[in-house]
This record gives sequence, C-alpha cells and structure tokens, in this order.
Amino acid sequence: MVRGKTQMKRIENITSRQVTFSKRRNGLLKKAFELSVLCDAEVALIIFSTRGKLYEFSSSSMNKTIERYQKRGKDIGINTKALPENMQNIKEDTLSMGKKIELLEVSKRKLLGDELEQCSIDELHQIENQLERSLSRVRAQKCQLFREQIEKLKEEEKILLEENAKLRQEWGLPRLESSKSAEEIHDENMEVETRLFIGPPERRRIHSKPNKKND
Repeated sequence: MVRGKTQMKRIENITSRQVTFSKRRNGLLKKAFELSVLCDAEVALIIFSTRGKLYEFSSSSMNKTIERYQKRGKDIGINTKALPENMQNIKEDTLSMGKKIELLEVSKRKLLGDELEQCSIDELHQIENQLERSLSRVRAQKCQLFREQIEKLKEEEKILLEENAKLRQEWGLPRLESSKSAEEIHDENMEVETRLFIGPPERRRIHSKPNKKND
C-alpha cells in the first residue's frame, strides 16, 4: 500500500504526535551520528520535547561545539556591522574616482585643442608648456629608435661584408679594398652577379679579358 504524503502541520492526536516524535527523533539522532562518522563533521544536536525533556547528541563535546558556534556568530555580527561602513567608503571612493576621471577627460580635450574658449592665459600657457614637453619626449624617443635602427643596419652591413669577402675568397676573386665606398661595393657586386658566364669558374678571368687581334 502506498503511503500518502504527510501534511506539514501540527498533529492534533496526542498519541499519534508522541509516536511520530519518538520515530523522527531517533531517525534524526541516527542521521546526525552517520553524518559525523561518514563526513568527519563536528555535529551537535539538541532536542526538547513538549514536556521539556532533553535529547542531545554531540560528535565531540557539546560545550565546545556551542562555544564555537557562539564565537562564529559574534564574528558574523561584527562583519555585518562593518558592512555599512565599507559600503560608505566604497561610495566615497567611487565619487572621488569619478571626479578624477572627469578632470582627466577635460584635460585631454584641452590638449587636443578642444574647449579652449574658457581657458585663461595662464591655463593656455600651461597647456603649451605641457605640449612642448610631450613633443620633446616624443622627439627624443624617435631619435633613440633611429639610432637603434642605424646600429642594427651597421651590424647587418658588417655581416654582409664578411659574407661577401668569404664568397669572393671561395670563388678566387680579389678582396675588396676597405677604402671603397658602399656605392662602389654595390656597383661591383652587381657587375659580378649580373655577368653571364657558362663554364667552370676558373676560366672566368680568361674569358673576361678582351681578345687580341692577330698581327
């Protein structure tokens, strides 16, 4: 037979109420014990009957568990009291931050040349000095980047010259004089690279000489 759903209301019959209390109490005590053993939890259970009789269960010490509960309640109360103060501080910080952001936006627009109509001569002079300082820093950074790029190109040029000298040595070509300019080196390299020759490399100098006419 299917048991009907128990209605959550006070049982009017005294005998039925006492039987239900006894069954539910024992089940609750059993569940508390199982919870403490299976989950290694600190459990304390206190039950008073309608006649004032005490039933209790504690996995360790009832007094220690109650003290721990009371201490935890005090800590929560302190945190709850401190919450409005923290909220007030947060509101004040938010308002202060909003004002700072607004001032920065106004300063930014003035630096971009907008909203200058209401500025005094001193303010315009300050904006001009700030722009000059910013421009000076930009130019200094630009020059630094140029210098770094020039140094990098010099290093690459040095590597290329060393590779060029190595290749000329392998192909039996004369070494370039250090006094030659970069344009002369470039022109000579272009002449060597674009000259068409078919045959072994060692015969290149022979064919490159002009033919003499027979006497």
